Amino acid sequence: MSAAALPPFDPRDPLGLDDLLDPEDLAVRDTVRQWAADRVLPYVADWYERGEVPGIRELARELGSLGALGMSLTGYGCAGAGAVQYGLVCLELEAADSGVRSLVSVQGSLAMYAIHRFGSEEQKRRWLPPMASGEVIGCFGLTEPDHGSDPSALRTYAKRDGSDWVLTGRKMWITNGSVAGVAVVWARTDEGIRGFLVPTDTAGFSAPEIKHKWSLRASVTSELVLDEVRLPADAVLPEVTGLRGPLSCLSHARYGIVWGAMGAARSAFESALDYAREREQFGRPIGGFQLTQAKLADMAVELHKGVLLAHHLGRRMDAGRLRPEQVSFGKLNNVREAIEICRTARTILGANGISLEYPVMRHATNLESVLTYEGTVEMHQLVLGKALTGIDAFR
Repeated sequence: MSAAALPPFDPRDPLGLDDLLDPEDLAVRDTVRQWAADRVLPYVADWYERGEVPGIRELARELGSLGALGMSLTGYGCAGAGAVQYGLVCLELEAADSGVRSLVSVQGSLAMYAIHRFGSEEQKRRWLPPMASGEVIGCFGLTEPDHGSDPSALRTYAKRDGSDWVLTGRKMWITNGSVAGVAVVWARTDEGIRGFLVPTDTAGFSAPEIKHKWSLRASVTSELVLDEVRLPADAVLPEVTGLRGPLSCLSHARYGIVWGAMGAARSAFESALDYAREREQFGRPIGGFQLTQAKLADMAVELHKGVLLAHHLGRRMDAGRLRPEQVSFGKLNNVREAIEICRTARTILGANGISLEYPVMRHATNLESVLTYEGTVEMHQLVLGKALTGIDAFR
């Protein structure tokens, strides 16, 4: 191919990664990107500053109408989309705000996934269709006030009382908790760790919202309090006992983060790129200085390497070949690099980088939470370390 026939260089897609996507992939991505541009971006800075998301239930219904809720699941009103398409949706949503992607991720990859994979047919028919449409919001109760990275030590306990179950305990840092209609709660029992579907209007259940947080402010984060919550026998997820249940859900959700983090990074990078072209100092745009160009080049390299990694993992998931260790690889790399991209973008914007008129600092603070939740850096390093050496260093 002659140089004249080569496609032009696209600063926003320097590796030509769109060539990896088929027309349906591109249509899904562009639909969600436009929805986010219309329904999130004009308002999210205000939501973040206020620490609340007005109309979150309406947003959930709109996301349901787009097919974004539980979209990689099949049947029961779910879209049955491929892993790459789901990843593209996560990327576009987190390019708007991590809180919006978290809403979708917790709904589909945690709560709905748990019901779809481990629930009875009756449970699936009761909960999945209204959750897929966004009429019912779900949350996922695993993390506790004293036990985050070590779920095997959880204290929430479910005891049998006749044919019923009685749950007592607390969960912490639960996305969607205060607006959920159903909570998937993991509890210790005499038989091992089990999952329970808890309608949030059940007596003894409450979900006070967590305030005074400086990250994920455009997201509902709650504590779950279970004070002798009585549930019928059919509230338990019948198809799993032990940590395999919640950990498999987390792996599915972490996959979405691999893509989503690159959305936040893309937003920060493109803000810095546009700013560098327009902002003048010493008589010319700052993008014309060598140090600024070096920053932009390094950011572009890490951003698009991360997208390529996410795409590769998505194809492996679609082929049924994605291992949990590979998800840890992606989550560890992409969130860590996304934070560094945001920090570098902030330096290009200078003082304007801390203003909510630009998305950079909002993304940077959100990613500090994404770095920690669903597996800290250290936990994913140890997952990879064990896989590489064959030696378990967790204990």
